[in-house]
Amino acid sequence: MFQSRFKVFCFFVALAILWPLSPSRADQPFQRLLPLLVDLAGWEGKKPDGMSMQMSDTSMTTATREYTRGSAHLQAAVMVGQTATGALAPIQSGMNIQTPDGHVMTATMHGMQVLKNYNNPQKSGTLIVALGKDALFNLSFDGLTEEEGLALAEKFDWKALQTAAQAK
Repeated sequence: MFQSRFKVFCFFVALAILWPLSPSRADQPFQRLLPLLVDLAGWEGKKPDGMSMQMSDTSMTTATREYTRGSAHLQAAVMVGQTATGALAPIQSGMNIQTPDGHVMTATMHGMQVLKNYNNPQKSGTLIVALGKDALFNLSFDGLTEEEGLALAEKFDWKALQTAAQAK
C-alpha cells in the first residue's frame, strides 16, 4: 500500500514539474498582444506583461506596458472579456461631460469609437478605443497635454490590436 501511494505521489510531483513546460501553457492568449505594445521614441518602456484567465462561464485577457519620460508617465493596456464590455458602456451611451477642469467625451478617431478623458489641472487623461464589443485599448497618461497623449496613442496600431483581440 505504501508503494502505491509513493507511485501516485511521484506521478503528481512529475506532473507539477512538467506542467509549466506543456504546450498548452506556452501559448497564452495575452502573448499575441504583447508585441503590439510598441516601443515609443524618447520613452523608456518597461517589459510588456499580460494575463489570461478562464473560468467556467467567463474569460479575461489583459496586456499592459508602462512608459516613463522624465516626470511624465504612460500606461498602455489591451483588455478582452467581460471587464472590457463593462468599461465600454460610456462609449456606447455617448457620454459627454465638460467642466472648466476637463472633459469626458465620446468621438470617432480613425473610424473607431473612442472615449477621451482629460483633467486640465492634473495634466492627465485617458483614451479608450473600442476594439470590439468585448475588447478595448486604453492609454492613460500623466504630465502631458491632451494633444501629446492622443498623439502617443496613435503610435499604436489600433487595427492590429483589434485583429489580435478578436483572434480566438
